Amino acid sequence: MEIYELTVHELLEKLDKKEITKKQILDSYASRISEKEKDVQAFITITDDNLEEKLNNVSSNPSKFAGLPIGIKDNICTKGVKTTCASKMLENFVSPYDATVMEKINAEGLISLGKLNMDEFAMGGSTEHSYFKKTRNPWNLNKVPGGSSGGSAAAVASGMVPWALGSDTGGSIREPASFCGIVGLKPTYGLVSRYGLVAFASSLDQIGTLTKDVEDTAILLNIIAGHDSKDTTSINHEKEDYTLALKDDVKGLKIGVPIEYFGEGIDKEVREAINKVIEKYKELGATVEECSLNVAEYALATYYIIACAEASSNLGRFDGIRYGYRSKNYENLKDIYKNSRSEGFGSEVKRRIILGTYVLSSGYYDAYYKKAQQVRTLVKKEFAKNFEKYDVILAPTAPNVAFDIGSKIDNPLQMYLSDICTVPVNIAGLPGINVPCGLNNEGMPIGFQLIGKPFDESTIIRAAYTYEKNTNFRKNKPEFKK
Repeated sequence: MEIYELTVHELLEKLDKKEITKKQILDSYASRISEKEKDVQAFITITDDNLEEKLNNVSSNPSKFAGLPIGIKDNICTKGVKTTCASKMLENFVSPYDATVMEKINAEGLISLGKLNMDEFAMGGSTEHSYFKKTRNPWNLNKVPGGSSGGSAAAVASGMVPWALGSDTGGSIREPASFCGIVGLKPTYGLVSRYGLVAFASSLDQIGTLTKDVEDTAILLNIIAGHDSKDTTSINHEKEDYTLALKDDVKGLKIGVPIEYFGEGIDKEVREAINKVIEKYKELGATVEECSLNVAEYALATYYIIACAEASSNLGRFDGIRYGYRSKNYENLKDIYKNSRSEGFGSEVKRRIILGTYVLSSGYYDAYYKKAQQVRTLVKKEFAKNFEKYDVILAPTAPNVAFDIGSKIDNPLQMYLSDICTVPVNIAGLPGINVPCGLNNEGMPIGFQLIGKPFDESTIIRAAYTYEKNTNFRKNKPEFKK
């Protein structure tokens, strides 16, 4: 097996046995980027230069992770490196500070190999809405990698980085993880600091992990989780070691399967794959029962009202005055505002700003935004009621596998429906993890998600780890078909 195919914990084992060196690891990933980036197009900015110097700079760091590589989604601020959010608006913006998660990554001596492509300002489900490029799925280069963290997922799946950070507003980690056949974790809202994450929808956004397997997920979550006084939404939750949850045991675990997640629109092959997952859990000793999330059908509409409203507010700061793109075509202040935003934002961002401004406008606020927040409370209560009986909830991550590039780009409603399985988790602020569970007849990955109680990442990690250990998805490799 090549070095770039190994998980991080496998790399650590080989380092411990002195079978490989950290320089060999970095060189392997740099070579892989050189070989595959032209096809996959996962990076916006590559920072694999001067790797030997960077390795020397962290040589005194006592962390076992010092010198290992990582990839970073391009909406996470990195000091001295461009943070573009895949937008013309921030095409040349170099962050003057590090996000809190980057401070944690740097404290461990991890070396970023670059900033990864995404849908512009994290708005999209396919990574086709980037100003710079369209990222492609390593399993089939004619398919999308999912979004908005498509660059992160594709980079991990193709072996260009061993793990990566992404962000999840309505499924933006879990869906691309499903499409690219890797593990993706969206933590409980408030577990990981959002300080330095360029905001899309502040009450929904959460930084999370994309890894090759569940063990790496637990390791990376240990690094980035924790209270941050700079983030007022950060929760002072007791520090946990998530690697202690890596137990091959689900005996007695109670799993609920919401019937609403298996209605019209769920692909037949996805449904069949999830049914096999259910049978596997039963075989392993878990109790699996059907349950109901009565308000699930309203979650998608609720999500898009809240998300667009918050996007409209958050993106108001990009006005052509303080920072970001400024149009050269203006005669007065009004022209600067109008032309800078018209030229600097892409079509999907404009669409969501318009929708968000509408639902927040006088006369419509009560009918839309206020009502959506009331439904949000109902969604939280519905999950809480189910968690009185079940330890975790199991559902498809996406209603379909990765689709062809360009096939949904002109149909926003069809694209939004891809989020139908993931958005309830963000609305309720819960943790959710995608786990690969098979391939469809075209050889494209299928994933399922496990949803946990607030701050109960340990239980979903244990359930995911047990499934992973008793199946063998990792033997399947991306084919880079064209």
